[in-house]
Amino acid sequence: MDKEPITLIGLKNLKEELIFLKEKKRPEIVAAISEARSHGDLKENAEYHAAKEEQSHNEGRIVEISDIIARANVIDVTKISNDGKVIFGSTVDLENLDSGEKITYKIVGKDEADLQKKLIFFQSPIGKGLIGKNKNDLVEIKTPAGIKNFEIKDVRYI
Repeated sequence: MDKEPITLIGLKNLKEELIFLKEKKRPEIVAAISEARSHGDLKENAEYHAAKEEQSHNEGRIVEISDIIARANVIDVTKISNDGKVIFGSTVDLENLDSGEKITYKIVGKDEADLQKKLIFFQSPIGKGLIGKNKNDLVEIKTPAGIKNFEIKDVRYI
């Protein structure tokens, strides 16, 4: 069972989701199944089958989150002295040297990654290309969209 790195915020979010699924969603689904059962014949009862399917998805997610939490290797970068090196959990300010665009990414685990929120998986092409580099380094990263050139403007451990 391999440990998976996760940030403090990522662990907190997973624990909140687990509580929601167990304490709010699960009882709602049980009530929906009970209601659908009261409508009679279960063979042709679409509400019953939909509720059972939702229950299956919910229970699967509960097992998945429980497994992630059990394997979590929580990394709190705020407790690490910042030497300007890009590490798991660090926030990196970049400048795209090709377009001049400035962008900020936080390097996170796979269960936290969300490109819309600028949270990138440390094993993604950009994540791998940044880990181990230092503030003011120029980096060339091969992405599915082609080669991108960045300058690391700042590295923060927040």
